[in-house]
Amino acid sequence: MALKLDDLEPLFNAHGARMYAGEPVTQLQHALQSAERAEQSGADAALIVAALLHDLGHMVNDQGETPTLRGIDDRHEYVALPFLRGLFDEAVLQPIRLHVDAKRYLCARGDGTINGAQYWANLSADSKRSLELQGGIFADAEADRFIAQPHAAGAVSVRLWDDAGKIEDAATPPLQHYLAIAQRIALRR
Repeated sequence: MALKLDDLEPLFNAHGARMYAGEPVTQLQHALQSAERAEQSGADAALIVAALLHDLGHMVNDQGETPTLRGIDDRHEYVALPFLRGLFDEAVLQPIRLHVDAKRYLCARGDGTINGAQYWANLSADSKRSLELQGGIFADAEADRFIAQPHAAGAVSVRLWDDAGKIEDAATPPLQHYLAIAQRIALRR
């Protein structure tokens, strides 16, 4: 079932107060912080919206608090896509789909400022658990194939903003600010 743009705010209102998998932020705080990092980085509107919605699958596929502790990969990067398809184009959808593999890539290659081992060491405990459930660190050939895909570089950026969007009580613009950006690029209004 595809979402309408008007469905996003109620979805965040209904599920955004849930804590974000062992982190000191809620789902909504994490989404807003990730989107703010994208906006502050000068990202285009599609990547700002992808950063806002990258973890929407956690909210539409409710597996309870911290499913990784029970050995569950909720495959949230795929779960959200049917809800968003028809609402946004591939410039939003593909970075969302690829942001989990971007973590696997970053653990293999780093981000240009730190190497893969340093990137892995900086991950939270839950991110390390989910990494194993999601297939682990990419081998060299897997990393090469990943980064060659369209929108992979955008997914790496979304992943880095995701990593930075876990600060307790950080001030951000409100959800309406980012929904207005989503409104501008939505395929169906």
